[in-house]
Amino acid sequence: MTTMAYGSWPSPIDAALAAAHDGHPEWVGFVGDEVWWTEPRPAEGGRRTLVRRRGPEAGHAAPTRAGDSGEQADGTEESLLPAPWNVRSRVIEYGGLPWAGVMSADGPLVVFVNFADQRLYRYEPGSEPRPLTPVSSMGGALRWAEPRIDLERGEVWCVLEEFTGEGPGDLRRVAAAVPLDGSAAEDRGAVRELTAERHRFVTGPRLSPDGRRAAWLAWDHPRMPWDGTELIVADVTADGTLRGARTVAGGPAESVAQADWAADGSLLYASDRSGWWNLYRDGTPLCPREEEFGGPLWKLGHRWFAPLDNGLIAVVHGRGAKALGVLDPRTGEITDAAGPWSEFEATLAAHGDRVVTVGAGPRSGYEIVELAAGTGRARAVAARHTDPVDPAYYPEPQVRTFTGPGGRDVHAHVYPPHHPGVEAPAGRPAPYVVWAHGGPTGRASLVLDLEIAYFTSRGIGVAEVNYGGSTGYGREYRDRLREQWGVVDVEDCAAVALALAEEGTADRDRLAIRGGSAGGWTSAASLASTDVYGCGTILYPILDLTGWGTGETHDFESRYLEGLVGPLAEVPERYADRSPSEHADKVSAPFLLLQGLDDVICPPVQCERFLARIAGRGVPHAYLTFEGEGHGFRRAETMVRALEAELSLYAQVFGLDVPGIRKLELHT
Repeated sequence: MTTMAYGSWPSPIDAALAAAHDGHPEWVGFVGDEVWWTEPRPAEGGRRTLVRRRGPEAGHAAPTRAGDSGEQADGTEESLLPAPWNVRSRVIEYGGLPWAGVMSADGPLVVFVNFADQRLYRYEPGSEPRPLTPVSSMGGALRWAEPRIDLERGEVWCVLEEFTGEGPGDLRRVAAAVPLDGSAAEDRGAVRELTAERHRFVTGPRLSPDGRRAAWLAWDHPRMPWDGTELIVADVTADGTLRGARTVAGGPAESVAQADWAADGSLLYASDRSGWWNLYRDGTPLCPREEEFGGPLWKLGHRWFAPLDNGLIAVVHGRGAKALGVLDPRTGEITDAAGPWSEFEATLAAHGDRVVTVGAGPRSGYEIVELAAGTGRARAVAARHTDPVDPAYYPEPQVRTFTGPGGRDVHAHVYPPHHPGVEAPAGRPAPYVVWAHGGPTGRASLVLDLEIAYFTSRGIGVAEVNYGGSTGYGREYRDRLREQWGVVDVEDCAAVALALAEEGTADRDRLAIRGGSAGGWTSAASLASTDVYGCGTILYPILDLTGWGTGETHDFESRYLEGLVGPLAEVPERYADRSPSEHADKVSAPFLLLQGLDDVICPPVQCERFLARIAGRGVPHAYLTFEGEGHGFRRAETMVRALEAELSLYAQVFGLDVPGIRKLELHT
């Protein structure tokens, strides 16, 4: 074992490797017996493509990782839709389920949303995609999500988001039916609207097994979907419209995260009326537990449960980390899948007794996992994880609960510096970076992340904080952030950082904070209101609450601050008091600011306003912008530059000898 100073450890995990493995499979589903999904291509401009798993039924395939048992997997994966096709929806800007497929007499028939023009396309492998929807007169102002193919009617049922003016709030959303024959490709009038416009936000309608009823979720400003939604049921008329819509669950203080129909025609849904997102069938609780069977609906089409034909229900559930299991609603018992996965995504799909989703673990990246409900066997069947480096370099996380102000619990994942062949000199604790996740209604997952490994393998610790307001711990924990954004999140991150320093794990003089989006807000607010951190990395942040809350963001989050901060008209001083841009004079620690120039969620003007108030104050900082990047970086070259710049910041501020990276130029 070699002794070397923190930060100088040689690592095979460079920024290019971390960037190449950024992103993961998403939106998994069945087309006939085949498993299909979307997959990122960071080296191809960050686009997402469709992938199918061909060959024998996927349920007979076995994973190929060392230590797994079973026969060799014999299916093949085929990447479809070459560049520049990009399978991604912009509905509510965060997007939603962008594709659907069925197996027709002639083979797979798929519809998908193309990111560049937001048109819905029909695609049969072996032929070119054909547009089903028109280009609007306002550019990409017609958007689609959650498509479902109805061969009998010859339609695609989906959510339509239609802009009616130039402002971010000039729009409407309804359930709509798009003809499969292409007759609406040049004619907006050929798109059939299924409901009257009653709510600001809607999810795609799901048909009952007999086709006579449809169910969907809806909500209105100022609520976010995790605050309160309505579960609406309507009758499907002979002409294929939805009539007699009535609310059957949910309300202003009850969040229904998902709804679906069981094979017997009963209505299943996940509601947090008990304080936890639990499952209900026609209003009766199925498995009351203090854990979550749902989550925040950031993207239309998220699914945390999937009813099976035999009456069982596949579920993603847990307190904090999520497990994959099968619920027997008669007994309330859940049989969980065994395997290396500690987290599962809200993208469940079922076909017969086969269930597929996306799972990952602390030593395994995201992959397509299939569960055979009849046997309880779970296997990685596609997009399988392979180790890009010796797994001895992977971080070894610790799941911990710290004590915050007032004795409240603060959940965190701590990743100490780790290297198989190097140790640090005795007597000095490690530099640490506190990571604040986005959302803020979200959660940091306990999974292998090569960006974290990029730092820990060099001798820099990472602590991911699931501060008050995070999901996965019940509504009471989530509601801690109500009107307390910029207070509770800042305090909880500081509590973890200082506790690590007090116990001798982290160096009190070498603490940093970083985060993107809402995490960027927490990072900037922490630098402006505490002296805990020696520097910070701020990615595509919110910095000015008043500007962001009065037209500088998109419609979905335009009233989000009313819950996080309070109504602007009632507490305008609070918006100013908490905004980092209003307290630039209090920022003295060096920082790195990273921003995509195409970001409509947290636009560049927020950064520019903040920097104008920093100018001339002698605070070392760097501002890097990236053309073609929106909210969250997707291009490999962007991610490489951002990671190397972040590491250089820590090296300069903390006096670390980090070889082989370009020095970030800091300005004052």
